[in-house]
Amino acid sequence: MNIQGYIYIIIIILIIIFVKEEDPINDTLILVNKENGLPSDYIPVDLELIDKKFAFDNKYLRHEARSNIEKLGSDALALGYKIIVVSAFRDYKYQYDLHNEYIKVKGAQYAELCSARPGYSEHQTGLAIDVMGSNNDYNLFEESIEFNWMRNNAHRYGFILRYPYDKTDITGYKYEPWHYRYVGLKTAEYIYKHNLTLEEYIKKQT
Repeated sequence: MNIQGYIYIIIIILIIIFVKEEDPINDTLILVNKENGLPSDYIPVDLELIDKKFAFDNKYLRHEARSNIEKLGSDALALGYKIIVVSAFRDYKYQYDLHNEYIKVKGAQYAELCSARPGYSEHQTGLAIDVMGSNNDYNLFEESIEFNWMRNNAHRYGFILRYPYDKTDITGYKYEPWHYRYVGLKTAEYIYKHNLTLEEYIKKQT
């Protein structure tokens, strides 16, 4: 690589560091829910392709989340489990089309419980994933042999079950056993041990 190439890499690294430090939108604890949205043009600066051993088709996450989901997938595989990411980063347009399809097929009331409005989806942060197990159906992830392992170990890799079955009144979404959110190792450990949602955790910090 010539000197121009090295300079370009250094500039990109400095931009990523600066944006992460100065812009709260890039914080791994950013709260995106029905009340807190993202700009329609927001795309994380450090999206990376998940290794296809652990993802269905081309799926992207932010660097830290990508690294840790690959560690999780690798450790699960060594134990005889298969954790596959079926959905990760989604841009505004993708979510717009998806949400409208839910409304068309299921109706607006149902869509509000299971599909975020465009600009209000965690997937746009590049920190959220939907997963499936060895039964190859994320809708039936709870029936897979991977479900209990994931529920009891995801926090060790910085991920939390984002929409628990008994917290709909807090999250605004129905139970989704397949939907996990990266929040960092220490935060995930705390949330797991205290049975909190991200909303509850952030409220405790303020």
